[in-house]
Amino acid sequence: MFVFALKTPKPTLHCPRLHGYFSHEDKGVCDKFYYCVDGKFNMITCPAGLVFNPKTGICTWPDEAQKAGCSSEDVFQFSCPKVDESVAQTHPRYADPDDCQYFYVCINGEVPRRNGCKIGQVFDDTQKRCEWVRKVPECADWYKDRLTDAQLDELENPKPASTRAPGSVPSRRKPVRKHSKQVEETEQ
Repeated sequence: MFVFALKTPKPTLHCPRLHGYFSHEDKGVCDKFYYCVDGKFNMITCPAGLVFNPKTGICTWPDEAQKAGCSSEDVFQFSCPKVDESVAQTHPRYADPDDCQYFYVCINGEVPRRNGCKIGQVFDDTQKRCEWVRKVPECADWYKDRLTDAQLDELENPKPASTRAPGSVPSRRKPVRKHSKQVEETEQ
């Protein structure tokens, strides 16, 4: 019978153990964590809207991490309005009040998750979907200092890819080598 015992931890700055993924020491910092190798740390920041989940060692939605002080409402400063699911969507969408490009999906009508539209689009709160900025009057100037009208038009109406004759596109594969017997036959 084998008995395994963990070695005594050798903590270093930000690393309770020499190796692993560890929460930020400030409980109010939800989106940062430390990756430790040989007691040396690298601080990593989760993508926007996600928090570090100490149980899994990865970044997840706040409601999945269930970390105190890091709920969806804490992170997003947004609470889902109460809805009657018998007459409303199960996962209703609401515009981000501060950012035209983003919106919240309320999972089961209760838990907010922040989502975004692709560049050139904004969330249309009337249609409850992403739409091209020119079609949403209340957000018409959203990209004004970031993209020109020509760039927005190109995003909305991309030019078709140039048509090339089959085989004219250079291949990234290695050329197929003919076997020496095939080479001899073709040379004769």
